[in-house]
Amino acid sequence: MKSKKSAVKSTVSTAKKISAKVAEAAVQPVAVAAQPVVKKPVAKKTAPAVAKAAPSAAKEIKVAKQPKAEKKPKLKVVRDSFTMPQNEYQKIAEIKALCLKGDLHVKKSEILRAGLQALSAMGVEQMSLVLKGLEKIKTGRPNKH
Repeated sequence: MKSKKSAVKSTVSTAKKISAKVAEAAVQPVAVAAQPVVKKPVAKKTAPAVAKAAPSAAKEIKVAKQPKAEKKPKLKVVRDSFTMPQNEYQKIAEIKALCLKGDLHVKKSEILRAGLQALSAMGVEQMSLVLKGLEKIKTGRPNKH
């Protein structure tokens, strides 16, 4: 049996031999087959050739790219949590049920966003009446029962 040192030495020497062969192969130039250069005769431009070029120039004008419509920047979505009384949270489910009867599938977040739109459309006096009518609740997470 070979010892670990001799096995490591033989592996290292084998790796050195392989890397030397690879280096030699990389340095050796590769023979490129010489191909004769053929000169093509230059054709003289005539009037018909110029006439043929004119329609292609017209096509290029028609194909000119039109400016792209400006893309609306994507709005960042914000994730947030809030606390609300159970009876008001139940109203979200009731509104969803009403929407489903009207063949309209909505999400909770869409209902809340629609409520914000409705509030922002109100006048200051009407909004203050609605907000004053809300029950004051303790913020934060409820206690575990």
